[in-house]
Amino acid sequence: MKILVTGGTGYIGSHTCVQLIEKGWQPVIIDSLVNSKISVLDRIQQITGTRPEFIQGDVRNADLLQQVLKEHAIEAVIHFAGLKAVGESVSMPLKYYDNNVHGSVVLMEAMKQCHVKTLVFSSSATVYGDSSEPPWSEQVPTSPTNPYGQSKLMVDQIMANVAVSDATCSMTSLRYFNPVGAHPSGLMGEDPQGVPNNLMPFLAQVAVGRREALQVFGTDYPTPDGTGVRDYIHVTDLASGHIAALAYAQGRSGHHVFNLGSGQGISVLEMHRAFSKACGRDLPFVLSPRRQGDVAAYWADPQRARSTLNWKAEKSLGDMCQDTWRWQSQNPNGYP
Repeated sequence: MKILVTGGTGYIGSHTCVQLIEKGWQPVIIDSLVNSKISVLDRIQQITGTRPEFIQGDVRNADLLQQVLKEHAIEAVIHFAGLKAVGESVSMPLKYYDNNVHGSVVLMEAMKQCHVKTLVFSSSATVYGDSSEPPWSEQVPTSPTNPYGQSKLMVDQIMANVAVSDATCSMTSLRYFNPVGAHPSGLMGEDPQGVPNNLMPFLAQVAVGRREALQVFGTDYPTPDGTGVRDYIHVTDLASGHIAALAYAQGRSGHHVFNLGSGQGISVLEMHRAFSKACGRDLPFVLSPRRQGDVAAYWADPQRARSTLNWKAEKSLGDMCQDTWRWQSQNPNGYP
């Protein structure tokens, strides 16, 4: 089965492509390379022995999408392509709605024109906002606190509408918590372009000397140590969640929503200690004010994914830190 993977050279997309190939499926990648590098394809090939087909392009290009869907006889789409920095979304909301919402609408329209009925979407736990106490199940009310989360929720809602309008469509929204870690080979990992917006890649860059110190945003949250608490999930666990969701979607119409998380909350300072242990030295950090749009604490209730998809996060916090350190220490400047 040929699967179109938008954003397939990105962090989560590339790890998912590895598992698609290992499953015997054929990923066809479309990526603008705005936040990733073409050399990711070499690493996928090193790990799997297969180099995925690649098209450089933007998901807002309707003609290109239709051409790719038809020429490659695509049977399903996994949609990762989009912008993902919460802070940037607050300062540049139109950019986020254009890329994340408009891009998804263009993709779904192209799928409709080409009779591709199965879509698995990279949604986010940020759709839940901070209106409920954790753990968060899929029934928690949605109320995003930033344009990034709002853009993900809007796409979820559009997918639900499409599923109602066409009873032959299978639409799946995977609401991720916080992806971290790297492929255990050390050949693939997170390689943000510019200053990292997320905790783990920032810690990794401090550890290899690319950054002076970790900035801890917010020390006065109502949490055990005052820092933000998140549910971290290893990227290979997250990738396997996409494989499980895609397998489940076959022949099942409607809109399906699943949380993908570990079900455990870890604070910024706990993560700092775990990563310091993995790399063998106490990493410097500075305390900074809260970041606009951030939430104090959340973690998943992943029970639906466990019972319906037969999926659960397997990797520990130690695995997440060790795999990230292996990737970053072997590739101090990221991908070539």
